[in-house]
Amino acid sequence: MGDSTSGLPRFSADESFAQCLDGDDPLAAYRDRFLIPTGANGRHIHYLAGNSLGLQPRTVRGYVDRILKDWAERAVDGHFQGDLPWYPFHEMFRDCGARLVGATPGEVVVMNSLTVNLHLMMVSFYRPTRQRYKILIEDPAFPSDSYAVQTQARFHGHDPKDGLVIARPRAGQRVLSHDDIEELLGREGEQIALVMLSGVNFVTGQVLDMARITRAAKRHGCAVGFDLAHAAGNVPLHLHDWDVDFAVWCNYKYLNSGPGAVGACFVHQRHHAAVDLPRFAGWWGNDPATRFRMQLETQFVPRISAEGWQVSNPPILAMAPVKASYDIFDEVGMDALRVKSQTLTAYMQFLLDELADSSFDVITPRVTDQRGCQLSLALHRRSRELLDLLHTEGVVCDFREPNIIRAAPVPLYNSFYDVWAFVNTLSKLLRR
Repeated sequence: MGDSTSGLPRFSADESFAQCLDGDDPLAAYRDRFLIPTGANGRHIHYLAGNSLGLQPRTVRGYVDRILKDWAERAVDGHFQGDLPWYPFHEMFRDCGARLVGATPGEVVVMNSLTVNLHLMMVSFYRPTRQRYKILIEDPAFPSDSYAVQTQARFHGHDPKDGLVIARPRAGQRVLSHDDIEELLGREGEQIALVMLSGVNFVTGQVLDMARITRAAKRHGCAVGFDLAHAAGNVPLHLHDWDVDFAVWCNYKYLNSGPGAVGACFVHQRHHAAVDLPRFAGWWGNDPATRFRMQLETQFVPRISAEGWQVSNPPILAMAPVKASYDIFDEVGMDALRVKSQTLTAYMQFLLDELADSSFDVITPRVTDQRGCQLSLALHRRSRELLDLLHTEGVVCDFREPNIIRAAPVPLYNSFYDVWAFVNTLSKLLRR
């Protein structure tokens, strides 16, 4: 049976039940808005790796072709002519980007890549003093985040061994305790300059209580930032109301904008007018009223919004897929996606429980509001081999060392039958 206490349906392990769930799914039609790869047999694969790279929206090619056409036919005039002029292109994301992460218009800008944006944010929000110089991160943190905060600490003259405070799961556990994070902040908060955690942990799939962590950190005077690479497009966010200082994310995982897609950044509006806040400046972050005065304006005057942190004009061809994807998210809304996501993931958990197989453990939290659309399986044997066999059978997941298979049922394009096929295939392979 399902998690009836959370309003989820009573589940069955029968194949026909998965098909019935798909028949009743109000978001089922959105699957056709994406290009789903086919296997050697010509059938669609069961793609459960959207937490690594999202599938391509069908509208991407049209947007890219329109830009190429304007470039060919208008050349430089494409900056201001056509139905998608390039000069204000990034402004199309002001409102829909804000709705995606619970921000106000002007608090979100699409630019650069996640780690570049993280460094730019730490220029402004990691401002160590002799007494307050540490950075709080989690274990395991995404490697790029770890590298970024380590190098920032070194850049400011601090040994990372002393400059990093690491929140770790308790002995014998795989996920973080919020009580432990608060206790850690109470013990070392007066020395912590920046709290820099993931909204959703990339290994375990745990959703952190970002509102609670932010409140606790603010009580101790810490700046707060989040890496939302596995949270944006996965779980509802309320960054403005939570009083987060900044956040960064990529757009190629749940946000389906293509490999190495342009990232995005949130900066709370209370910082926008702080023109004395340290930042690395560049053209396009400046006030549009003086942007084209160029050599006549020798002093940088930032735009009073998150766009004031831009350092370059936007790469239009690279941003076209972001436009295609954000259109879909803005149409569906995160609340509707979250409802389906919780049911999909609970259904996967139910089917895995039904296997009663001791060769793996699900290390993702079982409570629905503490996880997104990902379950992580710790295999006790043959983990890499099992991943390859799944792929051969037309089921695509991803892998994290040393033994973690991550399966992500994404509500925009994954079906309940995808989930059933994954667990059914897994069961057959484990019995071999």
